[in-house]
Amino acid sequence: MIQLKLAVDAVKPFLSDEKINHFQEKINTAHHDLLENTGAGNAFLGWVNLPSSIQESLLNDLLDQAKTLAQKAEVYVVIGIGGSYLGARAVIEALQHHFCLMLPGKYPQIIYAGQNISEDYLVDLMEILDKKEYAVSVISKSGTTTEPALAFRLIKNHLENKYGKKEAAQRIIAITDEKRGALKTLADKEGYKTYVVPDNVGGRYSVLTPVGLLPIAVAGFDIKKLVSGAKEMELFLKANKTLESNPAALYAAVRNALYQEGKSTEILVNYEPRLYFLSEWWKQLFGESEGKENIGIFPASVSNTTDLHSMGQYIQEGKRILFETVLSVENSHHKLPIPNDDENLDGLNYLCNKSITEVNQGAEEATRQAHSDGNVPNLRLSIPQINEENLGQLLYFFEFACGLSGYTLGVNPFDQPGVEAYKKNMFSILGKPGF
Repeated sequence: MIQLKLAVDAVKPFLSDEKINHFQEKINTAHHDLLENTGAGNAFLGWVNLPSSIQESLLNDLLDQAKTLAQKAEVYVVIGIGGSYLGARAVIEALQHHFCLMLPGKYPQIIYAGQNISEDYLVDLMEILDKKEYAVSVISKSGTTTEPALAFRLIKNHLENKYGKKEAAQRIIAITDEKRGALKTLADKEGYKTYVVPDNVGGRYSVLTPVGLLPIAVAGFDIKKLVSGAKEMELFLKANKTLESNPAALYAAVRNALYQEGKSTEILVNYEPRLYFLSEWWKQLFGESEGKENIGIFPASVSNTTDLHSMGQYIQEGKRILFETVLSVENSHHKLPIPNDDENLDGLNYLCNKSITEVNQGAEEATRQAHSDGNVPNLRLSIPQINEENLGQLLYFFEFACGLSGYTLGVNPFDQPGVEAYKKNMFSILGKPGF
């Protein structure tokens, strides 16, 4: 059952139905190109059919591997950058206890490396790994991407010094290309357990491959429900392409219509701190997919109500190039009623017996109204609750919408030529042979 809902009522004061419906024909073409593998970048459309094609045997293998790792390790280090870690981190942090690092548990704590080049970060990490039993997944198609390759070289050396070469090899999982690349070569030589990053799935679309599924399973969450939710959304979005019946199509059309009206920055807004890294994953997905050829909507994010006290002023009264997509969660997992206070010095007795969620939802609705009044169009994307199934639906929704939106914009949503520019300069500055 599709739980996700998209409301665009608060866009209507800024966009006529005619301007939105104008994109139906382009959406039809984009929908066809995604399903029939006929659009630009079609060598990287493996994600389109991925949820429904994942074998039960793979999920069981990943769950067995996660159980083995949980017996060996207190800490599980995920080494990767961009899509090689953001999808897993988005799901894990959405589902885990907010203060899990302070609580004992039966599953390893998940920490991350290879997503920066900070010496102090890596020294601090080594200090922790000195004191903890740990295992590692290293995620890279090539094995030569600078940030994760650097981190893996250091951690591999640490592992081998701590456990010996044979035992270290049992604590390393390589998630990489099926046949080629430096990491694949090393994994074969050293006997690492390996999982495949499919050739036809780009990094930012890879969360439902072992890239994301293994760390999520190690963290103790139900990858079968995650995949099931994504499969439900996949089948639903494939079967419908009209703006009235397909929320991903409507989202893509509204985004492009607003862009034509000069709204060139989209802010993804959440009101749950556990969704912070979902926003980070979303920013990479849309930024890397659409930002090319000197066009594209700039993806930004805020976490409210926290950021209402920092970015709220600009959103309310700054340059009118903004629109918002509010990611709304209808139900919390817990209820915490606000107690009465006889002195009422803080003036909060008017909230007595309301839950914190009611207050948060009131703030959300009030902010949407204020921003709409301030000429910031906003969409509302809602899920009933944060759980594996709903997150699976949400992930696939955004992936499919991104493909539709990129094709509608007129770019190839599945390449990232601009990413290479800084790398060439860095290799030259640091003296890499050939640069």
